[in-house]
Amino acid sequence: MRDEEIIELYFNRDEDAIAETDRKYGKYCQSIAGHILASSEDVEEVLDDTWVKAWNSIPPTRPKMLRIYLGKITRNLAFNIVEASRAQKRGSGVLQDVLEELEECLPGNSSVEDSILGEELRSIIKDFTRALPERDALLFTSRYFYTESLEEISRQYGITKGNAAVILSRCREKLQKRLVKEGYYVS
Repeated sequence: MRDEEIIELYFNRDEDAIAETDRKYGKYCQSIAGHILASSEDVEEVLDDTWVKAWNSIPPTRPKMLRIYLGKITRNLAFNIVEASRAQKRGSGVLQDVLEELEECLPGNSSVEDSILGEELRSIIKDFTRALPERDALLFTSRYFYTESLEEISRQYGITKGNAAVILSRCREKLQKRLVKEGYYVS
């Protein structure tokens, strides 16, 4: 079923929307949650919550890209579980690795002003990613949005793990320079 048809099911409040969403995007959302969470029960909870959140937000929202919309919901819900449990390491340590890698180039959230500027920061990172060469943007997104391991990324893009690490390191350096240019203090 096409995304537009699934979205129409939501707008018509047809419960088949959830079944069709799960059929088309269940494995995709499960993969996102699985990269972040170690517990299969938590992954299932996130999937269930993703479908509920989609049901409650469509309408009024009409996602331009249903796949990305659902991916963001899944990712945010999974991160909420990690934050709530205050886990040191989840997702086979990949999440912790990703956060540590980004820590070197992202400003801290130590003040109210920083949290208010969060939306601006998201916008800068989004623009930064769009400006990257396509392969670099795909690697950056795979690592820092989908929290994929370097092994998965190297397999997926046909490069060595070391090459993936170097590309990502250069991307982080560029991001750090961009953030400094935009007026963000980077520790």
